Amino acid sequence: MIMMRVLGVALDQAGQHLVLLKPLVDGPGEPRVLPIWIGAQEANSILVAINDERTPRPLTHDLTTTLIDLLGARIARAEITKLDAGTFYAELTLVTGNGPRLVDARPSDAIALAVRAGAEIVVDESVFEDAAIPAALTAGADDDEDEADAASAADPDAPPSAADEAKLEEFKRFLDDVDPEDFQG
Repeated sequence: MIMMRVLGVALDQAGQHLVLLKPLVDGPGEPRVLPIWIGAQEANSILVAINDERTPRPLTHDLTTTLIDLLGARIARAEITKLDAGTFYAELTLVTGNGPRLVDARPSDAIALAVRAGAEIVVDESVFEDAAIPAALTAGADDDEDEADAASAADPDAPPSAADEAKLEEFKRFLDDVDPEDFQG
């Protein structure tokens, strides 16, 4: 499993939302990110969570997190488990009084809940190998950004760095010429 963090949320050329996941520690070779297409409501929910914003009424993911807490459980992990015909699959690991429980989830919901709960986000190595794209496509990545990336990895709840924001802007430009079908495994 590869430990990840949410790099950001973007729109593709068709106006579809996607969440960008980046490994906490880049492996050997060129750094890569994992784009996962998600719905608009989930994108909004993830943005609310990563920006630590409050809404006048609880969003569905806020309600779900509250219910899990009230039942004496906690979200320990969101795991992107497989990629099948262009569809990502995920599971949530809940820690309960009766031991850990796995819950099938859409990746967007799993990520939105994990961000709220401060839980880890992991991706199966085979999924990452099949669907990750070079980080250079998301920005003109260079060695000057290593320090900012290391700081972000040390505190995944920290706001995005200027380097991350620049990468996201460049990635948005990349999305003008890409279709979701380009990433089918």
